[in-house]
Amino acid sequence: MTMPIPGSEAFSSRPVDPDELARSLPSSLPVHSVTQEQVDALDPLTYEVVRHRLWSVTDEMGEALKRMSGSPIVTDANDFDFAISDELGQEVQVGLYNTMLVGAVDLAIYWTLQNRAVNPGIESGDMFLTNDPWVGGGLHQNDVMVYQPVFHDGKLFAWTSAIAHQPDLGGVGLGSFSPAAQDVFSESLPTPPVKVVRGGQLQRDVADLWVRRSRVPMLIGLDLRAKIGANNVGAERLHALIAQYGPDTVKAVMKRMMSDAEARLRAKLTALPDGSWSATGYQDQSHEGDRNLHKITVTTTKTGDHLSFDFTGTDPQAGVINCTYAGMRGGVMLALLPILAGDIPWSAGGLMRCFDLIAEEGTINNATFPAAVGRGPIGPAWLTGSLVAECLAQMLDRDLELGRNVQATCCGTWDTAVIAGLDERGEQPAPFLNIIMEPMAGGYGARPHADGIDTGGLFCIPMGRVPDVEMTEFLYPVLTLWRREEPDSGGPGRHRGGLGASVAITPHGTSVPMGLVLASAGKAVAQNGGLSGGHPGNSGLDVVARQSRVAELLAAGTMPSDLAEISDTLEPGQNYASSYLAPGEVFAMTWQGGGGYGDPLTRDPASVGRDLREQKITVGGARAVYGVVADGTDVDDAATATERDAQRARRRERSRLLGETRGRADTATARRIDDNLVEVGDEGAVACRHCSETLGDKENPLALALYEGPPTDAGPQIIATATDYVDAPVVFRQYCCPSCWTALYSAVVPADHGDTVATLGRLTAIA
Repeated sequence: MTMPIPGSEAFSSRPVDPDELARSLPSSLPVHSVTQEQVDALDPLTYEVVRHRLWSVTDEMGEALKRMSGSPIVTDANDFDFAISDELGQEVQVGLYNTMLVGAVDLAIYWTLQNRAVNPGIESGDMFLTNDPWVGGGLHQNDVMVYQPVFHDGKLFAWTSAIAHQPDLGGVGLGSFSPAAQDVFSESLPTPPVKVVRGGQLQRDVADLWVRRSRVPMLIGLDLRAKIGANNVGAERLHALIAQYGPDTVKAVMKRMMSDAEARLRAKLTALPDGSWSATGYQDQSHEGDRNLHKITVTTTKTGDHLSFDFTGTDPQAGVINCTYAGMRGGVMLALLPILAGDIPWSAGGLMRCFDLIAEEGTINNATFPAAVGRGPIGPAWLTGSLVAECLAQMLDRDLELGRNVQATCCGTWDTAVIAGLDERGEQPAPFLNIIMEPMAGGYGARPHADGIDTGGLFCIPMGRVPDVEMTEFLYPVLTLWRREEPDSGGPGRHRGGLGASVAITPHGTSVPMGLVLASAGKAVAQNGGLSGGHPGNSGLDVVARQSRVAELLAAGTMPSDLAEISDTLEPGQNYASSYLAPGEVFAMTWQGGGGYGDPLTRDPASVGRDLREQKITVGGARAVYGVVADGTDVDDAATATERDAQRARRRERSRLLGETRGRADTATARRIDDNLVEVGDEGAVACRHCSETLGDKENPLALALYEGPPTDAGPQIIATATDYVDAPVVFRQYCCPSCWTALYSAVVPADHGDTVATLGRLTAIA
């Protein structure tokens, strides 16, 4: 664990009370505010027109950023976001791009108001730049935010901001990522808010200092100007809106937008039963050479119209798998926006009033300086969001209407691979650096009423895209051998998780080895868990094919489609590794699909047949996890019924009973808990929805059947071998109803993943 450095707390973000912040501002920084009476006096038509105009301003800012940036991370993958905030930094309208960033933007503005208002001052025509994840704005140093105060009649009226991931900002590792880092000093330098534009003029000294640190300075310089341009567009459109409707009206709409979002979310929460739900997840390894598992745990409690997320019990910060408070908050927003606010305008400043966070400092999702945080957004913040989503899914699954927003985990994590080397295709050799962005096509989790979307994207970047293969080959000296969906990669369930995919590349146009940096999770322990008995999606897998035959195959006119035909020397990449890819070798990356929903043995055989015809699953996978027998794509219904009975019998034979059931219950008026469980009577008894067997009550663990076996028992989607990555034993754990043998919970977890009471308590967290 990295010890905090005295004085570093000055750069730490904390929860902020906007009213208190407003009172603390110096008299030299007057702000434009409105009264509640002015907000209440808005007529509905004006409110809707101005609200949609503000929404369009953020969209236009995003388009301006994309048009001016030269980075495929922005132009192709859409890994950026933007916002309009009120005078105090509360987010009024955010974009539909990287939603994790929503949890950090306001923190940077709060910090700037608290620490820059007097010296160097906040004035019209200024813009600030920061990449300090302890201050906010982004979740790690490669998230760079440029933001500006917008003044009207000499008063601070609003803020605009644009933030994007940068391909490289210096540090020991390629792409500013060092898999062996033990503290932030091995990574890119965090820069607290600095004035990069003063009085409308770019400060050349600051800009030169900024781009000097990067291995790709031209891209960094372009992105800096693109973010400045996006902010200029935002300010111009805001001033035009103020000129048309008046400053008090526009500001009243901004305040009303946040209040409405808050009220709508509180109303939704009030309609749900109170309760607590818990989830625990793991990151495989913390840095290069580590073989341990590292835990994040959360208990979500809903009381009335408020949520509390308590991360007490999370492991201490370690290696590179840490995020700051901003990252933890961003992870919460990753889950909350699509699950609870999918039908509410994303005025994040109002939505964030509906929850509080409890977390010990010095842990992997609330790390103290100088922890290494390079993996912050795509490691601990993402896992935080997945666990919060799991809790929210359990909460919403009790309601038939709101349960439509329930979703198993989407792909689980981001599989990072950075390549860099010398491009020799032009007249003069030139250095290059590329972050492989194909994992943007992750598999979405299954829902109670639908399969997950195959290669549908990422939960946290609704507008994300994969890059064009031809453009990648044009920009970098690589040849793509394949990019395809992988059958059996979606988590099995009554509804199947969306498929993940793979890509294979080989150097082409360079005679020297290129550097290869890997960073991932979900290879030993699943991070794309299912719900209600659904299985996790596929494990991730990175492989380098050494002593490859790819050159000979291509020369013979054969395009290889399988690693086995490429090489007999396949080297699995560790979660965190610095390696290389030489000419003639092949790097293949398989990223993750979504988790399944419900017991796979309850899936409609016709849906399995359709998946077989569309090559979403294999014949072996259909039988192994769905109990569906098929000849090619034709399902044998009689053989399927026999096979499913046999698989339920095997569940009975291999499991051990935990407690005794209490006989059949009358479930005619039972209340739904999830796909398999119902609440019966006034005493909180819990019964199986399928066979009506009474399993227990909310005061006691359920009487279930437990099985633990090798991870591959989860299905053919488990393609990585846990012992290649961690020392701790990893198992497939499944709980079934001991009467009808329906699967209630299925996961690939460490053997010491909680105890029986804690795990079953997760299933019985009812009001």
